[in-house]
Amino acid sequence: MKAGVLFSGGKDSALAAVMLSRDYEVELNTFVFRPGQDIAAVKDAAQALGFPHFTRVLGDALLQEACDMVVGCGYPNDAINLVHRHAISRLAALYPVVGDGTRFNDRVPMLSTGEVQSIEARLGCSYVRPLLGFGTSEVKRLAERHLVVRFGETGEIENGDYEHEIRGALRDRGCDLASLFPARHRQSLVVSVICG
Repeated sequence: MKAGVLFSGGKDSALAAVMLSRDYEVELNTFVFRPGQDIAAVKDAAQALGFPHFTRVLGDALLQEACDMVVGCGYPNDAINLVHRHAISRLAALYPVVGDGTRFNDRVPMLSTGEVQSIEARLGCSYVRPLLGFGTSEVKRLAERHLVVRFGETGEIENGDYEHEIRGALRDRGCDLASLFPARHRQSLVVSVICG
């Protein structure tokens, strides 16, 4: 059975894909807002993992809605969760099983139990989060065991995280990103897989 996994190119989504590949035929899915936004580093990460990879477009209207939300709230959390719900819903139309790399101590993206139950009931899929029982230190240990990962601040590292494009669109609007986003937010990008 196929499982569509949301894939940013980072360690969490990569580990989730590896874990799910034991029981499913995993396909990686990166969501962007605009056509032609293929991210070479994310494609390279998917190739290193050895899973098929697809780039899917959410649309400029959702990007603008997310930007409006960030400006209205003064922080990105609600907007990122909005985008995540759309991405999961889109995958649910394509796959019987959808998954992501959210962990139990993540604040965003993180869907509530009620939202997950609603998506499964409405869209007829299973939504699995294999890292949900893992905290930061255990994910770090697993990543070090299985993956070669490069780290950097959001905006400095090119991955398929929703926030990257949202920041760019807000910058184009002339917004002060420092007032809207946390000062330090570390991102990851898978460079290769450790064999053995």
